[in-house]
Amino acid sequence: SNNFVIIDSEDRKRILKRIAKDNGIELNIAFISSEIAKYKNTLLTPQEINTRAELPDYKKIAKIYEEYQNEITLNNLVDFDDLLMLTYQILKQNDKLRVETSNRYKYIMVDEYQDTNELQFKLLELLASEHNNLCVVGDDDQSIYGWRGANIRNILEFANYFKNTKTVKLETNYRSTKPILRAANDLIEHNNQRIGKKLTSYKGEGSDVVLFHSLDETREARAIAKEIKELLDRGVPSNEIAVLYRINALSRSLEEGFTKEGLGFKLLGGMRFYDRAEIKDIISYLRVFANPHDDFSLERIINKPKRAMGKVSIDKLKKVAFEEQCSLFTLIDTKSVEELSTIVSKKASNSLKELTKAIHLLISEQEHSLVNFITLFEETIGLNKYYSLMPDGADRVLNIDEFYGYFRESILKQPNQTLDGFLNEVSLQSEQDQVDDRAITIMSIHASKGLEFEYLYVIGLEEEFFPLLGDGCNMEEERRLGYVAITRAKSHLSLCYVHSRFYKGQRKQLTKSRFLSEAGLIQGESLKLTKKSEFRKGDLVKHKLFGIGRVQSANKSGKAYKLKINFGGNKKEILSSFVQSV
Repeated sequence: SNNFVIIDSEDRKRILKRIAKDNGIELNIAFISSEIAKYKNTLLTPQEINTRAELPDYKKIAKIYEEYQNEITLNNLVDFDDLLMLTYQILKQNDKLRVETSNRYKYIMVDEYQDTNELQFKLLELLASEHNNLCVVGDDDQSIYGWRGANIRNILEFANYFKNTKTVKLETNYRSTKPILRAANDLIEHNNQRIGKKLTSYKGEGSDVVLFHSLDETREARAIAKEIKELLDRGVPSNEIAVLYRINALSRSLEEGFTKEGLGFKLLGGMRFYDRAEIKDIISYLRVFANPHDDFSLERIINKPKRAMGKVSIDKLKKVAFEEQCSLFTLIDTKSVEELSTIVSKKASNSLKELTKAIHLLISEQEHSLVNFITLFEETIGLNKYYSLMPDGADRVLNIDEFYGYFRESILKQPNQTLDGFLNEVSLQSEQDQVDDRAITIMSIHASKGLEFEYLYVIGLEEEFFPLLGDGCNMEEERRLGYVAITRAKSHLSLCYVHSRFYKGQRKQLTKSRFLSEAGLIQGESLKLTKKSEFRKGDLVKHKLFGIGRVQSANKSGKAYKLKINFGGNKKEILSSFVQSV
């Protein structure tokens, strides 16, 4: 019908939320929405997604996608992605209409062309098919959205698709000073897939790019915060200062450091660390271990990981607990599997008894050793595995590991720390007042695209963090991301790296990012890790007998290294092969 109604992204999420609820599917609605948008922009049907899906959650998304599409079609609704997809399909199938439409729009202009996807390109081909009067503007060096469907080949191979193309290079930059552009140019020239250009500065010379080195992420955050406070005191407007990072998990140390320095901050295009679902879940677990009768926290985690407990089952338990005037934990803990089975399913009853057993075990352990408690918590509850199986699991696991690392560090800094004390500390950080007049913007590099700042700090310039190495790493896109980060700075740029960070649950020695070398900022310096020892002074290590300690020195002893380690005042000399990094 011609009388269709366009729904916006919020309308779509409401429909998806209802469909997910009706099917008993507990997945992040925003993620489901973005995945469906990807599918539509690559012309993939729900059936094709279901066939390709390897993880169970993707099969669930395929089911939601199919029901969603059926519902909006039945109700004569279209979303923004349908406007593209349906237009393409109609023009592709109706040649007469394609010719008529192409002749109607004789001149077509496209901005940010480097971010176009497969469907947008195919639609442009049809719209320009009768005349080729097409002008596109874009910067191939800023193509950083490959992960969400953008295809850099659209701009790199434009002249192959559209004959008689004239290319005009805009190489004068009005934003950044020469030192900043030198670094950006030198870095991006290491890419092979590019049209090729060299930016020149209209502003001329300026301050050199600063390499900002710290021992660890805590010192890094505090040092940056102190420097920013000095800038604010000198009259630099807060909206001219920003801190960027490659991965969201790095925001945790910034948030903590800024809070401790009394510096306000705002996250642009992201969620505060302690507001992220997986972190809220961990904190809820910890609150249950501190007080098992905290029904609010127990209700949040009672089905995470899955324990065959839906909302109906939870409501039944709450009703019985209310009638018996006891907490949820007391109800589950004191009743037998058979008694619980009269309220919820047998499978759920068994899972709940396993949960209470784990709670008792962890309550006992946290009273003896918080360091061992963390490891036992990870192994017993298995939140890492639970979240790793989700479509956006990689980011969530990084956040979880960051939290565990912070927890361990907090205990080592305060040996008499209690679980209650740690939770109070976390609460103070998570409940900081939102944005004040001097709030500093912190955000991911992706979120910074199109923005500019007089004073810019980019953290995490270490191998594995930036570039982000691992499965699916696209080094050229990582380099383009580095280029985008550098060119957000107008006059003052600080590129920050640390000696070590907590990574995947343990403190890890790091080496400076190759991008610093490629940008001509550390000429002649090796990017390889030292061969002297895998441990350095200040590193945290774990020994089976002595527990957690801090390395004081590392000296050669035959083919191995002898470490001097302080285990909470108990100093030992131990060969490196007998300890592992924390």
